[in-house]
Amino acid sequence: FMKEEVQLILSIAEEQMNKTIAHTEAELLMIRAGKANPHMLDGIMVDYYGVISPLNQVSNINTPDSHTLAIQPWDKSMIEPIEKAILLANLGLNPQNDGSIIRINIPTLTEARRLELVKQAKSETENCKLSLRNFRREANEEIKAMIKTGLEEDLAKDAEEKIQELTNSYISKIDHHLAVKEKEILTI
Repeated sequence: FMKEEVQLILSIAEEQMNKTIAHTEAELLMIRAGKANPHMLDGIMVDYYGVISPLNQVSNINTPDSHTLAIQPWDKSMIEPIEKAILLANLGLNPQNDGSIIRINIPTLTEARRLELVKQAKSETENCKLSLRNFRREANEEIKAMIKTGLEEDLAKDAEEKIQELTNSYISKIDHHLAVKEKEILTI
């Protein structure tokens, strides 16, 4: 009975860590790296005939070259609402439309801006690590509470070691994501 509870605590901690990593990966995708990337527009919502919808569900977004985003709405009457939504998102992007396609030129990043973006990426990954450590602490506290209700010391120690291994593996995963993003941002 106690073993199953410990296993449950471990699987809950792992599930929370997975969600945290997925969230951080999504946040890192939205950090601009000087190259056009359709994910830069992921957070943009558009009023599509009274229904607030993600931009990528009302249009096709692609990158004809490394410095241009092209947005082709499925309905031409959506050009102005999409343009307005992009401007309101305050991403520093300047959409231009030709009546059927919205183009956004992605300016080359300055060195100072690249360093700011690296800082932003590091901040995101630090928040992620903090969350991972909080999940580890919560799981360890639950295990310590179970010791008082009869969990064997050996089982508790094994569980705490597994939680630490889990935490270490997720922290190294997020460090890898940061290294990749940092390289992407600093590569001209």
